[in-house]
Amino acid sequence: MNIHFIAIGGSAMHNLALALHSKGFNVTGSDDEINEPSKSRLAEKGILPKKIGWFPENIQSNINAVILGMHARADNPELLRAKELGIKIFSYPEYLYEATKDKTRVVIGGSHGKTSITSMTLHVLHYYKKEVDFMVGAQLSGFDTMVKLTSNAAVAVFEGDEYLSSPIDRRPKFHLYNPNIALISGIAWDHINVFPTFENYVEQFKIFIDKIEPNGTLIYCEADEEVNKIAQQVRADIKLIPYNLPLHEIVDGVTFIHHNNKKYELQVFGNHNLLNLNGARFICNELGISDEDFLSAIQSFGGASKRLELVAKNTTTAIYKDFAHSPSKLKATTDAVKKQFPNRKLIACMELHTFSSLNKEFLQQYNGCMALADKAFVYYNPHTIQHKKLENITEQQVFDAFASKNITVFTESKKIIEAIKKVDLNNSVLLMMSSGNFDGINFNDFAKELGV
Repeated sequence: MNIHFIAIGGSAMHNLALALHSKGFNVTGSDDEINEPSKSRLAEKGILPKKIGWFPENIQSNINAVILGMHARADNPELLRAKELGIKIFSYPEYLYEATKDKTRVVIGGSHGKTSITSMTLHVLHYYKKEVDFMVGAQLSGFDTMVKLTSNAAVAVFEGDEYLSSPIDRRPKFHLYNPNIALISGIAWDHINVFPTFENYVEQFKIFIDKIEPNGTLIYCEADEEVNKIAQQVRADIKLIPYNLPLHEIVDGVTFIHHNNKKYELQVFGNHNLLNLNGARFICNELGISDEDFLSAIQSFGGASKRLELVAKNTTTAIYKDFAHSPSKLKATTDAVKKQFPNRKLIACMELHTFSSLNKEFLQQYNGCMALADKAFVYYNPHTIQHKKLENITEQQVFDAFASKNITVFTESKKIIEAIKKVDLNNSVLLMMSSGNFDGINFNDFAKELGV
């Protein structure tokens, strides 16, 4: 099979390219920008494009399929050439479905928690050496790639993103997988550039449920009001499995789950992670793994990359980084750290980086999200707003939107760094939250500068 990737450099795209290369396919690709770690990983396997840019001559009649990434545009010259030649064009999720349509597909959806639940599920399956295909949105310990496709695995586990599939396919990705087992972790409005109203956003999850295969299963978080609401409207043939918080306790900064008179020590913490864990437990139950076996295996789960990931710690200070950027994620992560370390000061820092978070109207959704922090720093780069062609926002507007007296707003990354360095971090937790990196902060180096 000859497969060509248009926009091969993306996080998901380059992992799929690596997966198909390891399967023995002849993989080629193109992009107008390829950054690390994609660049090195593609080069290592000999599939890094020789030239940066789009070249119609890359598309020849011997190509069996083109996989089109979201980064490309609808008028991409290679895409237009593929259409001329009548070559089959797949979006990323379309191809994943095509490769797994004869397997049991598990799809984890939700505005938050889907990467963690997918990661927890894969960790347990990997622990018991169960062969599965998968796609997950973070690099996991013990896994070479974020995507794996095989000929022999009977089960495929996919993280189900609600964002658009490709420049020419405006359907949400998770609408294309047709799950046998589906999970919804929570619904909190996001991606307002695509879903302009909350009602429109919720509708995408209703469609996702409608796409469940006949006599399939829906696992859902009954602690989430919106999820609970739509779960009550499912087809009669769908098996419903609600989940909530497991019985647990926190002792000296460590979380334990209680089950059948046994205690299981965890490396992860926070109510959102305990909910995620219970969702993953029910998925694994459906795949034949008992509660006891699941809890034994999950004890060694250290978390997905950038999901409350420990950067550094000493006897008096801990530094965590997290992907949190939307209001619900921000609140859940801040609350989790404060509850886990109730006797320590919490210095919570976040970057407004996404289209939604930098939108003046959506900004109001952040009201009170960091209220539990002892100090809260919010950073945004005005150049990012210009790049996204959004209306300018002021520091005062950001301060008013968060509606907490503990907030300080910054528009220069060097100034937020200076402010953190002035904080007494003795008996503290520093939490850095962003879908970006505060304009180039190396968190490990920064921790060393802080003496942690």
